[in-house]
Amino acid sequence: MPIDFGTHSTSGETQDSRCDHCGLLPFVESLRRTTPLICQSEPMQAVMRRVARFAPSDASVVIHGESGTGKEVVARALHANSPRARKPFVAINVAALPPDLLESELFGHARGAFTGATQQKTGLFEAAHGGTLFLDEIAELPLALQAKLLRALQDGEVRRVGENQSFAVDARILCASHQDLREWVAQGRFRSDLFYRLKVLQLIIPPLRERKADIAPLADAFLRQFGQGEHRFSRSAMDLMQAYDWPGNVRELASAVQHALALAQTPLLQPEDLPEELTALNPEDNPWSLAAVEQAHIQKAIAYCRGNQAEAARLLGIGRNTLWRKLKTMT
Repeated sequence: MPIDFGTHSTSGETQDSRCDHCGLLPFVESLRRTTPLICQSEPMQAVMRRVARFAPSDASVVIHGESGTGKEVVARALHANSPRARKPFVAINVAALPPDLLESELFGHARGAFTGATQQKTGLFEAAHGGTLFLDEIAELPLALQAKLLRALQDGEVRRVGENQSFAVDARILCASHQDLREWVAQGRFRSDLFYRLKVLQLIIPPLRERKADIAPLADAFLRQFGQGEHRFSRSAMDLMQAYDWPGNVRELASAVQHALALAQTPLLQPEDLPEELTALNPEDNPWSLAAVEQAHIQKAIAYCRGNQAEAARLLGIGRNTLWRKLKTMT
């Protein structure tokens, strides 16, 4: 997703200046051209400082983070700013393939290696030669394949399924997981020798709820990506987005922006355009929240108009249907 770093700042300080303060400006300029990232918040700027240090190395990196935090995006940043940038970046989601296909996908196979293998197949290791191989959800790799992966990393060679001859492959390995790999090692579900071979360097991507400063610029970036350029979020809608915890992280935010654009009746996106998960936040949890204040204001307007919702809508300066939707979320 081609999202620019942007220059959004609630304090009036631009993203460029904030990154320049920590010596990242040249690095950020290269990321503008190559990587879909937003690093307005200090936690993400800390991640990017580590990316800047890790990128020139050939050492393997384990990237930890909840689902939807952007682990592949960070992996692409590592590749795009490495000496291997002009070579392939090959990604595979280990959890997305059945175990019986993973070995062939990773290492390739010879013609006739098994039923249906009508021609030789190039594996992803070979496809990534000279570049970077990104193994997403590495925890899901079966133990038998973990042993073969370890051997390939140690020897720098792979062997296609159905062949006896190995051949050299040069690829930097990046991997990611939302699981605690140390815990999986302790449970015997992940090989300790492979874990330490992969975890030479480590990055931890914070969830979106811990980097609230990224929500507004990310939302603006998704608006540019999915919309026609004229849409923007109202202050009340953005307040709701800031109050929400985003369990699905950046992926959920992207979906919420698409939802709002699909329902929008005007270029100014309102709270009622957002998904129910956001509009159903319980105002009683925070009586000072915008939702709580809005509820109280609507109730006062309806009481003033003696229950006449049409009159209350006119008094509030909103449409009758808008008032009806707001009342529905309050019940």
